[in-house]
Amino acid sequence: MIKERLAALRALMKEHGIWACIVPGTDPHASEYMAEHWTEMSWITGFLGETGTAVITLERALLWTDSRYYLQAEAELQGTTVELMRESDIDCPSIPEWLVATQEQGTKNQDTKVAVNPEMYSVNGYRELKATLEEGGLGLVSIDLISPLWTEGRPAIPTSLLYEYEEQYTGESVASKLARVRQALSEKHCDALVVSALDEIGWLLNIRGKDVDYTPCLISYVVVEMDKCTIFVAPNKLDDAARAYLHRIDVCVQDYEQVFDYLKAINASAVMYDGNKVNEALFESINSQLSTVNCSPSPVLKMQSVKNETELQGERIAMRKDAVALTRFLSWLENEALKTPQTEITLAEQLGKFRAMGENYTDDSFCTIAGWKGNGAIVHYHATPEECATIEGEGVLLLDSGGQYLDGTTDITRTIWVGNPANIPAAVKRDYTLVLKGHIALARARFPKGTRGNQLDVLARQFLWAEGMTYGHGTGHGVGHFMGCHEGPQNIRTDNNPNPLQVGNICSDEPGIYRANAYGIRIENLIAVRESNLLGAHATGETFYEFETLTLCPYDTHMMDLSRMTAEEIQWVNDYHAWVYAEVAPLLNAEEAAWLKEKCKAI
Repeated sequence: MIKERLAALRALMKEHGIWACIVPGTDPHASEYMAEHWTEMSWITGFLGETGTAVITLERALLWTDSRYYLQAEAELQGTTVELMRESDIDCPSIPEWLVATQEQGTKNQDTKVAVNPEMYSVNGYRELKATLEEGGLGLVSIDLISPLWTEGRPAIPTSLLYEYEEQYTGESVASKLARVRQALSEKHCDALVVSALDEIGWLLNIRGKDVDYTPCLISYVVVEMDKCTIFVAPNKLDDAARAYLHRIDVCVQDYEQVFDYLKAINASAVMYDGNKVNEALFESINSQLSTVNCSPSPVLKMQSVKNETELQGERIAMRKDAVALTRFLSWLENEALKTPQTEITLAEQLGKFRAMGENYTDDSFCTIAGWKGNGAIVHYHATPEECATIEGEGVLLLDSGGQYLDGTTDITRTIWVGNPANIPAAVKRDYTLVLKGHIALARARFPKGTRGNQLDVLARQFLWAEGMTYGHGTGHGVGHFMGCHEGPQNIRTDNNPNPLQVGNICSDEPGIYRANAYGIRIENLIAVRESNLLGAHATGETFYEFETLTLCPYDTHMMDLSRMTAEEIQWVNDYHAWVYAEVAPLLNAEEAAWLKEKCKAI
């Protein structure tokens, strides 16, 4: 099937005089999780990972993806003729570098054009690609070559209904948010803002939907002007209640596709957009006579990343509900599950059932990762009926999961030993403990105002680095409030992110280590930035921040090598477990509470 699709694409490329076509794994809204309608990269390659970009030339087909997906890609690309490019490897060329070098090294094809669909490229991405290709003698062409081919069986754009996300959960009215956005526009001497990111639209207008798996958002665009706000959304997404709500908050409505014509005729002097999110096709539709300001990150994203006290309290409530579900699941796994055959999929399904028992639960926040033994070493592993391990014998289970509650969004990873604790290998204990030490070091961090996430990242990696180990993913990502499990602009990773951590930011704390074909270990809590009351003889008066741990779930103490831990680290674990028990036990029945008490006893 993939070979036939590649052949059809190459035939179309020849018709248009195109040598190479780039197909990114994204959508017109720069979404992480996107509607199946836009999964063009997967359609042309067969690779189902969340991150990847395909390059198809007249002679070869290649897929770039990062180290989280190497094992998955190797399996899914077999028999397709698509070659894997390991972009996390230091010697892997970028896509533009490879295209230029390949053309120079003897392709000698008269067609030196590279095609992309401008709706699938951000403005910044498009400009960077265009400049690099032109330096190498290649031209960039804006053309959609996939849609003419993907006609049979292509999923339609989803049509879920827009609904109000009530102020009791958001803690701020739409009028207040729009006023803050307009103030930000005024400061940049702009009078219009184009918003294309679905999570930003949901936050700004206090709306939600079910158009995308795991993220309660709605496919739409928004244009904010100084005197009005317009949402561009398919009419079949609006019932009477939705229309009444939009009228009540004074938001105009136009059809989804009308946004391009609207921007051509917009009555504004200067239009602001986020070049990392707004797609090139949308940008090109803005009246060329107007001034434009590329402002990244968007003022909306910066505002939504700073959670107010209502949102933070909602997260704490969601964490307690999640803790109840996880306690029930882990107790079931230890005492009941293995009395009957279980697989990675049945474990994930059972955890989902326990979560669904929680009040205000709506969905998982991402596809649960249940990685048994070697599958746990695949960072973003996704079990399928065809590729699914049976839980048998003894070994390491990595469980990464999360829930969407009206109160907030959760994301937690626990790694546990299934079997007799006396049989845990020393190497597993060592790896688990090194990961735990880094996890604790980040959770305990205090840092001055203005600190960026990349300045803290080494805290989580230091113990692994000291023994010649590391991991290829970031240590922490931002998290939304009843929205995307991954949210910017803040993060904690080695990349130089210029956005400092701010009070109200929520991040994950998730170092890990991965042993191919053996096991994976990752430990994750969510942490919120707050002001620190750091006082003492050496304090110099600067404002310091620290983290509030939000997640409530015990660690597997059997996997800890206490000889590698300091007294302070052991005390931190004991204090954390005492807090978990105090918060969660009152929500459990007697049997569940007894199980949790045993798991939270001091070490």
